[in-house]
Amino acid sequence: MRSLLLLAMLAMLGSSLAQAQASLEVHSHGLLRLPATASVLVVQRVHIADHGTLLIPAGLTEIRIDDLYLGREARIAIAPSEQALRLKVAHGEIAAGAQISARGAPGSPSQPARPGRVLDIRLESVVAESLLVDVRGGTGAPGYAGLDGADGKAAGCTWGQAGRGHDGLDGGDGQAGAAGGQVRVAVPANFPADRLQVRLEGGVGGPAGKGGSGGAGGAGKGCWLYTAAGAADGRSGQAGQAGAPGAPGRLSLLRF
Repeated sequence: MRSLLLLAMLAMLGSSLAQAQASLEVHSHGLLRLPATASVLVVQRVHIADHGTLLIPAGLTEIRIDDLYLGREARIAIAPSEQALRLKVAHGEIAAGAQISARGAPGSPSQPARPGRVLDIRLESVVAESLLVDVRGGTGAPGYAGLDGADGKAAGCTWGQAGRGHDGLDGGDGQAGAAGGQVRVAVPANFPADRLQVRLEGGVGGPAGKGGSGGAGGAGKGCWLYTAAGAADGRSGQAGQAGAPGAPGRLSLLRF
C-alpha cells in the first residue's frame, strides 16, 4: 500500500522531476548506468554486488533509498556537476572496500578541470565494514608543447652563407587542478567514525608543456672557389610552468 501511494505521488509530480523504482540490481563485476530522465530518484531496494558499479547521471540531485546493499569493492559513481546531490539511505549494509565516488573531471585544452561534487549524505540504520567517499578535484590539463624550430638552409656555391636554425617555441603552462568537493555526512551517534574515509584533495595541476627543439643550422659546403662554413643551431624553447594544485574540499560530520 505504501509503495502504491508513493508511486502515485511521484506520478503527480511528473516524470521529468521524479522517478520511482522498486529495485535496482547490479551483478558482480557488472555496470549499470541510470538514464538521465529525472532529477529525483526514489528506490525501495538497491543491490550492488561485489565489484559492481552503479553510474549516476549529472542531472540527478536527490536519491532516496529504503534498502541499500553495497558488496565488496562495489561502487556508486556520480557524474560531475555544479549541482549538489542529496543521498538518503534508510537501511543498508556496506561491505569492505565499497565507495561512493563523485570526483571532478580532468581538464582539457578547451575546458578547465571540474571540482568534486557537493554531497549531502544521510545514513540512518546502516551497518558498514568500511566506506570511502571520494570527491577529489579533477586534474588540470597539461600545457601544450612548443613547436620545433625550422632547420636553417644549407650553404650553396652561388651564395656562401648557411642559414642559422630557428629557435624552438616555449611550452605552455599546465592548467590548474580543480578544488575538492564538499561533503556533509549525517550518521547515527553510534556509527563508528573510523569506518568512514573521505578524500577531499584538490586536483593535481597539469604538467608543464615541453619546449620545442631548436632547428639544425644549415650545413657548410666546399666549393671550387671557396668553402662556406655551417651555421649555428637554433635555441630550444623553455618548458612552461606546472599548473597549481586545486584547493582541498571540506567535510562536515554530523551525528543524530
